[in-house]
Parts: sequence; structure tokens; C-alpha cells
Amino acid sequence: MKIPCSEPGSSRKNKTGWSEKIPVISEKCIGCKQCYFHCPEWCIEMINNKASVDVDYCKGCGICESICPVKAIEMKDRKR
Repeated sequence: MKIPCSEPGSSRKNKTGWSEKIPVISEKCIGCKQCYFHCPEWCIEMINNKASVDVDYCKGCGICESICPVKAIEMKDRKR
């Protein structure tokens, strides 16, 4: 019996962000990568040692906000 499966990473082409709240990262970011390592959706990347969120994939769980040691991340209303 064959079990259908999709190729790894194939869902990256579909934007899956749906939350009303998104993380906004301030200049206080120290580049510790805690948000990067704890994001369950892997939608945070490090650019020039600062966190950056791809809001097209963010689910708004708020883990990044709660884990940030310098409180550089704040969940704000998504502008539509």
C-alpha cells in the first residue's frame, strides 16, 4: 500500500499566516536567537544579527514575545 506524502518544504509556497496578532521586533533586539530557536513555524530569520519575522507564515502564538529576554518583541494587531 502506498501512502501519499508531500515533498518536504512544499508548503512554503502557500502563505499560512492567519493570526490577528503578529510580532513586531524593536531596535532592542540583541540577536540572541531565542525567538528564532523557539518559533514552532520557523518564520523568524536572523538578518544582520537581528530577528525578522515573515508575517505571511506567522500564526501569532506569541512564544517569541514571551521568550525574548530583553522584551524586544511585542504582539500587535495585524494591519489588513
